[in-house]
Amino acid sequence: MIKTLSVSLAPADAHDEQSIKKHIATECRVGAARITGYSILKRSVDARSRQAKVILQLQVFIDEPAIPQPVFDPELKNVANAPHIVIIGAGPAGLFAALRLIKLGFKPIILERGKDVRSRRRDLAMMNKEGEVNPESNYCFGEGGAGTYSDGKLYTRSTKRGNVLGILQLFHYFGAGEEILYEAHPHIGTNKLPQIITAIREQIVACGGEVLFGKRVTDLIIKGDAVAGVKTHDGDTIAANAVILATGHSARDIFGLLYEKGIAIEAKPFALGVRIEHPQVIIDQAQYHCMNRDPYLPPASYSLVSQENGRGVFSFCMCPGGIIAPAATNTGEIVVNGWSPSKRNNPFANSGTVVSVGEDDFAKYKFTGPLAALSYQRMVEQAAYTFGGGKLVAPAQRLVDFAEGRGSSTLPVCSYLPGISSVALNEVLPAEVNAALKKGVVSFGKKMKGYYTNDAVVVATESRTSAPVRIPRDKETLQHIQIKGLYPCAEGAGYAGGIVSAAIDGENCAEAAVKYF
Repeated sequence: MIKTLSVSLAPADAHDEQSIKKHIATECRVGAARITGYSILKRSVDARSRQAKVILQLQVFIDEPAIPQPVFDPELKNVANAPHIVIIGAGPAGLFAALRLIKLGFKPIILERGKDVRSRRRDLAMMNKEGEVNPESNYCFGEGGAGTYSDGKLYTRSTKRGNVLGILQLFHYFGAGEEILYEAHPHIGTNKLPQIITAIREQIVACGGEVLFGKRVTDLIIKGDAVAGVKTHDGDTIAANAVILATGHSARDIFGLLYEKGIAIEAKPFALGVRIEHPQVIIDQAQYHCMNRDPYLPPASYSLVSQENGRGVFSFCMCPGGIIAPAATNTGEIVVNGWSPSKRNNPFANSGTVVSVGEDDFAKYKFTGPLAALSYQRMVEQAAYTFGGGKLVAPAQRLVDFAEGRGSSTLPVCSYLPGISSVALNEVLPAEVNAALKKGVVSFGKKMKGYYTNDAVVVATESRTSAPVRIPRDKETLQHIQIKGLYPCAEGAGYAGGIVSAAIDGENCAEAAVKYF
């Protein structure tokens, strides 16, 4: 007999095979010896009551041999001599588009402006230690894109757009832990992602595809109403009947290129704000209702939202046991992001805390047209750099001081390695963002005990939540509305919001490009 059931267990029991079998036997009203095996379909934590529980959804085998899960086969082909399709960008969208092209019998040629994972690390070290930014190799640009160093959160609501399980199976195939297949909020960790991204690239090359680093695209070759190829900064021209544009949310030069060529783009509302860091113990105590977190429970996270002054204020990309990282892509700007290692064992918890902004906000500063949102974004990042004091030192303020409009005479220890400087953040943030954030954090404090504390630090600016530009495409063909064979893809085009949704959009664009080809 095969049964599917859900059991609620103490955290320690949920990590012990014999305890799980005992609970299965009780639920199924059979002897434990009759339980021949089980597999976990989903694991989540329920912390609503005073005693947190782990909820397991299980497939259980009783009185018959347990059937192992089938071995996943990505069905990749040798495409060395196949027709090629160009992909601009080696982030999740570009890499998964390449894998799907290989499966469909086409050769991907990936052009990545940045460096491979290993070489990229040296540039990240320079950002953290020396405050120096390489515009072509940083937390946003390089192999794996921004996702490589934003810790591999794999949770998505984009189930209608594609096969989420298929994306997770591919990550597992290339080295991610099996738990990502059943965790309610799967996560890989920044320490493990580089090896996985490298394995994906090596597989693409082994199948006959090409991954070319240091290849910044400077022009699209358009003939009539169709794409015919691309040009790179080093003078190369690559012919192509189909191009997947998967450049990510920070490729401002690509937005500028499209604008200059008269290729339709649109300003897009987005969210902008700060990153707020607490000691992890405060979040654990609030979410698990106890002084000390059970060692069998993961570091606690949170998701908070409120409406303030007619605007949405919400937490974003929450990183339990994480650090705040510099995510600028050029000199003269401060951008912060967050990530966690696989064990999430750092002493701090951080989250983007952002405010929705739109066309009326951009117009207040005389920003209009397709690049209005980008100009607004850049204005705030440059203000943060000016007030931070240079060398990627970020402006910061204690949380209660920020909300109550006081200067912070001291700042708590912070995980942001380039350093923080005490600054009144109303000098950095636009008035509309500042006002909504102040009210938002007070509301969050009412929803989560311990959140509203001066032991927390507010660091500016969290501004790369999504692309400030949308590149319009046809809903059916996924081609640009003007240019045949050009496929605006994922976050950089305004159609995705994370690793999994970007990967799904990459696959969808690959399939569309093959149909067109």
